[in-house]
Amino acid sequence: MSELPFVWKKHGLVFGPSLLSDRPDWMQAFAQAPHVLPSGNVLRVYFNCRPKPDANGQYVSYCAYVDVDPVDMRRIVGYSKVPVLEPGGRGAFDEFGTYPMSVVEFEGRLLAYYGGWTRCESVPFDVAIGCAESFDGGKTFVKMGKGPVLSCSPQEPFILSGPKVRLFNGKLYLYYIAGRVWIDAEGKLEPVYKIRLAVSENGIDWEKKNTDLIGDALSEYEAQASPDVIFSNGKYHMFFCYRQPSDFRRNRERSYRIGYAHSVDGETWQRDDDRAGISISETGFDNEMVAYPHVFTYEGHTWMYYLGNQVGKEGFGLAELMGELK
Repeated sequence: MSELPFVWKKHGLVFGPSLLSDRPDWMQAFAQAPHVLPSGNVLRVYFNCRPKPDANGQYVSYCAYVDVDPVDMRRIVGYSKVPVLEPGGRGAFDEFGTYPMSVVEFEGRLLAYYGGWTRCESVPFDVAIGCAESFDGGKTFVKMGKGPVLSCSPQEPFILSGPKVRLFNGKLYLYYIAGRVWIDAEGKLEPVYKIRLAVSENGIDWEKKNTDLIGDALSEYEAQASPDVIFSNGKYHMFFCYRQPSDFRRNRERSYRIGYAHSVDGETWQRDDDRAGISISETGFDNEMVAYPHVFTYEGHTWMYYLGNQVGKEGFGLAELMGELK
């Protein structure tokens, strides 16, 4: 029998580029995949944004941040004036964008893991995972090199993305997604991807576990994303999002929802979506979808930043856990 659901208090939309009167050209829309890092007397929230689309309707994506007041996490006190991480050069795996990004402090270094996007011919895109390091306290990051640190393999043929990195027991745990199949959804190609895990002792060399962590709840074509893991009260808690394989952009009943799973070792998981405790609202920026959760603790409280409609086109919202993760 499932335990009682978690109870989240929503605080509404926190940030989106449209809220800035002087936003730069490269930060015109979207605030996707929020990830928090305490930085001095503020909480730095990394996210991904886009300029206006080009003449062919194509976007690129940039990494950015906003600094929020830790006393009132809805109050923005600063933001990045230049991209935190630039897309790569011609032919690079991240030529057409960097999204999403996850940051960790590890052995005195500030490392970021990010999805690098490239456009393709037979399918719309492919993604691999890159690594970068900051030498200025997290304002900007320098890439480790021109190539990814995690890429395709016989077991994971395409789309390695959605990196969420955590430090557990002296090792880095990188939860991510890997593509399973492309399907034709009413004339539009859509990817199906599942949640995976790799572990590293140095942040560069990774041991892939090569197994799906979360079982399907909808069908074998369920797409899963944004596996964010936090340790609390003796076990690991994962919040992630999932959707139907098709018609998820226009049909709110088939769109992203936030799921939940728990584990005793961080590798073997039991899914229990009924406990997630957060879903779409009746009205507002998240009345069609909730997606890409990032869960963190600060001053003894647990919080979640998450995306709303159109996968964060308006921006990200904030929710506060009433109680504990246990």
